[in-house]
Amino acid sequence: MKTVPFFLALALAGAPMAAQALDAALAARDASWNTLRQQADVDALERLIAPDFVLVHSDGRVQRKADYLAELRSRQRVNGPIVNQDVTIREYGAVAVVNGVSVQSAVSNGKPWSGRFRFTRVWLKQGGDWVLVSSHSSRIADAP
Repeated sequence: MKTVPFFLALALAGAPMAAQALDAALAARDASWNTLRQQADVDALERLIAPDFVLVHSDGRVQRKADYLAELRSRQRVNGPIVNQDVTIREYGAVAVVNGVSVQSAVSNGKPWSGRFRFTRVWLKQGGDWVLVSSHSSRIADAP
């Protein structure tokens, strides 16, 4: 099973690199994820995300790369402003994990929505470039 060696590699990789040693290209590519989604730039997203990319939405829905890009291309989903907060990046060799909070809005299948979400994105360095392999978000509940 491919997931066991991945997690084993993470465990054996040790502590993340110091903040000042982080790959600036990775930070830029991660920031571009939101910009490209807002612009529905499917061609650029095609290059940014891995062929086996998995997106887990806050409602538990799972999309693969082709499905997500088709949704953006058809304008079934139109992203509004997306602002990240409290972003941390940890590198483990050729793997990086990005966590943070995203404040965003969009219209999906004609229905507007907005919210605050905690996110985790996993990046893999392949051929000198960082590619996004997985993204997951969880809605942050409103304060009582």
